[in-house]
Amino acid sequence: MRLEPLYSVSFTYPEGWSVELRGEYGAEWQDLYIAEGTCSGRLAGRMRGANHPRRRADGTYCPDFQGVIETQDGAQVMFDWRGYGRAYPAGRRQIVVTGIHLSEDERYRWLNDSVSVGTGEVRSRPDDDGVDLVIEFAELVWEPLDG
Repeated sequence: MRLEPLYSVSFTYPEGWSVELRGEYGAEWQDLYIAEGTCSGRLAGRMRGANHPRRRADGTYCPDFQGVIETQDGAQVMFDWRGYGRAYPAGRRQIVVTGIHLSEDERYRWLNDSVSVGTGEVRSRPDDDGVDLVIEFAELVWEPLDG
């Protein structure tokens, strides 16, 4: 296998809500965030989505993120991202995710049976007014096995 650069996405959460669940064995949170941002690379355009992650007691987020990229050339590409938003390091928390994409546009149909991986950061703003998230995605390309 090999990785081919796919796109970089930068976004914020202008709105969000959280429910804390406490019980005998600790606490957990369910969150809902509305996301807005932009993509550059092989997929370039406007991104909109909703992330409804579970937040574990250790501070790790488990993203459950769906949305759409409206490409600059007029296509729509839906996505589904899953993985971990690690609780460290402070101020630049790590993101590791997988992604799948779907499009009916002929130019992007090759995404319909591909898998992508992404790494990124949750960057705290110096003014303590929210966070910026940046993720770089690469397509995981199948190659024949040796032997």
